[in-house]
Amino acid sequence: MLELSRTDRALIGALMRDGRASITTLAGLLNISRATVQARLERLIAAGVIQRFTIEVDAAAELEVIRAVMMIELEGALAKPVIKALQRRAEIVSLYTTNGTWDLVANIETHSLQQFDRVLREIREIKGVLNSETNILLNRASA
Repeated sequence: MLELSRTDRALIGALMRDGRASITTLAGLLNISRATVQARLERLIAAGVIQRFTIEVDAAAELEVIRAVMMIELEGALAKPVIKALQRRAEIVSLYTTNGTWDLVANIETHSLQQFDRVLREIREIKGVLNSETNILLNRASA
C-alpha cells in the first residue's frame, strides 16, 4: 500500500470536494506547483488509491435512477467467487465488506423497477448468497 503524505491527503480531499478541479486550481489550493500536482495525481492513480473520478448529480436531474442498498449474507467458503460475480455487475456501483449480521453491502443503481427487480433476483441466485435485505433510497436527507 502506498504511504500517503499530508499533501497526498490534501489533494484527495480537494478532489473529493470538487472532482472537476483543474490541475492549476488544485495547485493553487494546495500551494504547490502544477507539476507536483500532476505527478502526485498520476502516482495515486497508478497505485490504485484513486480508482475513478465521478460526479454527483442533483436529485431532481436523476428522476429515472433507482438507488438501493443491499445487505448480503454469504456462505463463507464461497465469498471470493460471490464478490467477483458482484463486482462484474454494472448495476453495483460500490461494494463493501462489513462486520455484523451482513457480510457485504452493495450500492445498486438501475433505471427502471423492472431492471431493479431483475438485478435483485439475479444477485439472490448467485451460488453462495444465503440471504439479503434491500432498501430503496428515496431521497437525500437534509435538515
